[in-house]
Amino acid sequence: MSGKQEGLFLIMAVSSSARWFAAALLIVTVALAASCRQDSKQELVVYCAHDSVYAQKVLDAFEVHSGIRVYVKFDSESTKSLGLTDRLKREKDRPRCDVFWNNQLLGTAELKAEGVLEPYKEGAGYRRIPDAYKDPDGYYAGFAARLRIYIINTEKVAPDVPIEQHLQNEDLARVAVAKPLYGTTLSHYTVLWDLWGGEKLQAFHHDWRRRGVIECRGNATSMDLVAKGVCDIGWTDTDDYFVAKDRNDPVRMVPIKIDGDRAICIPNTVAIIKGTKNPVMARKLIDFLLSEEVELMLAASPSRQIPLGPVDLSKLSGQVRQLRQWSASGVSLHRLDEARRQCLGWLRKEYLK
Repeated sequence: MSGKQEGLFLIMAVSSSARWFAAALLIVTVALAASCRQDSKQELVVYCAHDSVYAQKVLDAFEVHSGIRVYVKFDSESTKSLGLTDRLKREKDRPRCDVFWNNQLLGTAELKAEGVLEPYKEGAGYRRIPDAYKDPDGYYAGFAARLRIYIINTEKVAPDVPIEQHLQNEDLARVAVAKPLYGTTLSHYTVLWDLWGGEKLQAFHHDWRRRGVIECRGNATSMDLVAKGVCDIGWTDTDDYFVAKDRNDPVRMVPIKIDGDRAICIPNTVAIIKGTKNPVMARKLIDFLLSEEVELMLAASPSRQIPLGPVDLSKLSGQVRQLRQWSASGVSLHRLDEARRQCLGWLRKEYLK
């Protein structure tokens, strides 16, 4: 090989090495950049059993407040909370969710017992919620509650007729209740199971069915049946009642009191899913949902949720202040895991056989 040829070969070799090195450097740079982008993703997956029309606005506010993108899966009305609770149990070993926003408490307590949740009690949000509405170990906390109520059609039921008298009629075909297999009606039945015992509740349930009580898909349907005059009285929650009231339907409400004096106050709850890959961001969402800002936001919404932590009372409507007074005598929903398990087991045999 001549000197000129050797020089040309050397230049080509160096050039080829340089191109290879540049290509390799480019690949490494792209990989590192992709890795950095992946590590810095600001996003959370939230399962939510609260009504999407209200919850979505809160989660949108959190996105603006934090810069964290929220991907949310909502539950259906007919399987409220139970559908997502069962899904979280199935996903326990391979969690797909970071935070669970439940619309009641007992299902969340069950997830704690099943080892699905991760504790977090150091935040400002947890600290501002009263002990009666949060898990002492920090696995969940309640906020923005509803009350169980009778919704009454004022054109069908005279105001001077006691509700109890109406419910003693042999024919209950004009009384509506949501099927107690799901949602807050399941919580309602669990409270009765705990206070009355299973035998008395089962007798009550079978007696109502014998007398023709109308069982429907959910609380919203129960409310509609009463508001439209198909039924005279129904069980529902305060948020559904206010839908009818805001439509100027002929309705009023009376809080359901157990054994004469104990209301059923059911908070929303929020919890972190064990195994989340985004614990820091999950805690930010927890603190946000448990804040005064969010409780006031939900209190001012058409659902009129009841703030549980300290808030500026001057910012509450007269309706919400009245609900807070009624909720003061609320039945404790803690330590009802076994009652819920037994009650739900019996109800599944009743309806799913």
